[in-house]
Amino acid sequence: MAVTEYRAEVALEVRAELGEGPVWDEREQELLFVDILGHRVHGFRPGNRAHRFFEVGRPVGAVVLREDGGLVLAAHDTFLLAESDGSHMVPLGEFRADGQRVRFNDGKVDPSGRFLAGTMQWQESNAMGSLYMLAADGSVVTLLEEAEVSNGLAWSPDGTVLYYIDSARHTVDAFDVEPGTGRLSGRRVVARVQGGDPDGMAIDDEGLLWVAVWEGSRVDRINPADGRQVAVVPMPTRNVSSVAFGGPLRDELFVTTARSGLDNNALAAEPHAGDLFIVRPGVTGPVSHRFKTS
Repeated sequence: MAVTEYRAEVALEVRAELGEGPVWDEREQELLFVDILGHRVHGFRPGNRAHRFFEVGRPVGAVVLREDGGLVLAAHDTFLLAESDGSHMVPLGEFRADGQRVRFNDGKVDPSGRFLAGTMQWQESNAMGSLYMLAADGSVVTLLEEAEVSNGLAWSPDGTVLYYIDSARHTVDAFDVEPGTGRLSGRRVVARVQGGDPDGMAIDDEGLLWVAVWEGSRVDRINPADGRQVAVVPMPTRNVSSVAFGGPLRDELFVTTARSGLDNNALAAEPHAGDLFIVRPGVTGPVSHRFKTS
């Protein structure tokens, strides 16, 4: 069966060192995303092309929306509450990862309003990472250990399955989600990714996965029922990091990329490395879940 090909266009020339974690705010019609190594959270409004950012002062692995307004950040080794403009940034709870060895990398809010965020070793050489679940009261549960590069997250439309990527495994895995507690079981491989490392991920309203492929210059659309690649988005830069659906109709796929790891020759050949891209794939994605603080 033929693989459908979609075209990506530059949406914002931002030159992120390590763009990641896009999330669509349907209330503000704004895409938020982070530059992990640039220590920034960016906001982009496609409607008027307005761009803003604020400094976090530390590596920031993920940004998510709060139900009551504002944001939660998984920043370096802890969780932070912040207003939408980055002001009033304060710790949420007492959790601290070992920031000398690991940092937060990617995270999303689950259908029940809890924030799942994973860590990775700075050197990316050992399985020291974990996947954590943050609750409204600031308590943290460890869902998974011995991850090397904890990365993409997506939930099935009914919320009973978590799709998860540890990039070092070169697979997309699935877990059964225990109702109420959010704990995970029944890990199995649903797809294998070749020609690069699977990174960030989103699910569309048809239940298919869109996977950014780091060092693969592409985004794959994968059917988790059989692991088959059904569509591809070729990208003009190799380090493709994550994806998210957004736009007024949630029918636009935003793609983050990175300059990190590219030498001067590679950057000259890939002038849009680190920029934000947009794809119109003819399918929609679900509304972003929001963190519930009560």
